[in-house]
Amino acid sequence: MYERMLNKQIEPSFEDLLAFSGECGMLWNGLDEWLKSEYSAQTKIRFPYGKDYGWSVKYSKGSKHICDVFAEKGAFNVFLKISNKTFIAIQECLSDYSKGIYADKYPCGDGGWIRYRVTSEQHIDDAKKFIDAKVKIR
Repeated sequence: MYERMLNKQIEPSFEDLLAFSGECGMLWNGLDEWLKSEYSAQTKIRFPYGKDYGWSVKYSKGSKHICDVFAEKGAFNVFLKISNKTFIAIQECLSDYSKGIYADKYPCGDGGWIRYRVTSEQHIDDAKKFIDAKVKIR
């Protein structure tokens, strides 16, 4: 479950990534629209971080990286770096699921990289809180 698109030789379209994510593709499409309208985010389909991560869409604002979103079978995964300062600012309004994701972060500097798997509409709000805080608090 949650396998990724790992064939580096075949670059997917955005529609292919959404389709691979199954029912969650609609949620990703909504997140994509939100990122573009809220932050004028630019997108790029890429195969970053090595062979085990698969295809993603990189979202950036100017030269600043916001996040990568990876297609997964039946889900998608928002991958972003969050500082401890940013997490502290929003932790009270996050679900236990989201707090657990931050607790399991990959440590890096003052904070770390989180892998936020979205499998339902309930997860979108907190994913947006992480993104919003990252962009505004930096």
